[in-house]
Amino acid sequence: MHIVNTDRLALLPQLEAHAAEMFSVLSDPAIYQYENGPPESLEWLRQRYARLESRISPDEDEIWLNWVIRVPSGQLIGYVQATVQPNGLAAIAYELHSDWWGQGLGRAAVQAMLTELADRYGIRNLLALVKQPNLRSQRLLAHLGFTLAPAAEHTRRGIGADEFLLQRPAAVAALA
Repeated sequence: MHIVNTDRLALLPQLEAHAAEMFSVLSDPAIYQYENGPPESLEWLRQRYARLESRISPDEDEIWLNWVIRVPSGQLIGYVQATVQPNGLAAIAYELHSDWWGQGLGRAAVQAMLTELADRYGIRNLLALVKQPNLRSQRLLAHLGFTLAPAAEHTRRGIGADEFLLQRPAAVAALA
C-alpha cells in the first residue's frame, strides 16, 4: 500500500499510530445513526489497527486495505477500506466524521480508493452494503456508479431485510 493523493485529500495506509487521532473522529455519534457503534476504547482501537496492519485476513484468503483520510490542513477526517478477494471482487466501506459531510470529501475519498483498487489491485467488481434508511450513503454510491444488486444476489449473500447490496464493475466511471 502507498499514499494516494488527490487535489482535495490524501489516503494514508492506516497504521496503529493513527489510532489516537482516529478515536476522536470515530467517537462522533452521528456516524452510528444506522448501525454499529464507536470504538469501545482507545486501546481497543490501537489493537485493532495493529492487527489490520498485516493487510491480510487470518486465513490468508483476503487482502485488507485500510486508509485514513487526511485533508490539506493535516486533520484526519475518516477512513476508507476494501476487503479484496482473490476473484477480483472487493467489498468497500467508509466512515467520515459528520463535520465533513456534504462537502464532497467522502465521494472524493471513495473514488480515489476505487481508482487505486482498479489500477493497483486488479479489482473488477465492487460491492457495498448500506442500511436502507441511509440515503446519504446511497446517494454517494449512486454518484460513483453503484446500482442495486439483484434480489437473488441479496438472498445468496444473506443480506438483511433492512440493507441494500450495491454493486459496480470497477471500470465504471463516476457520475458528474
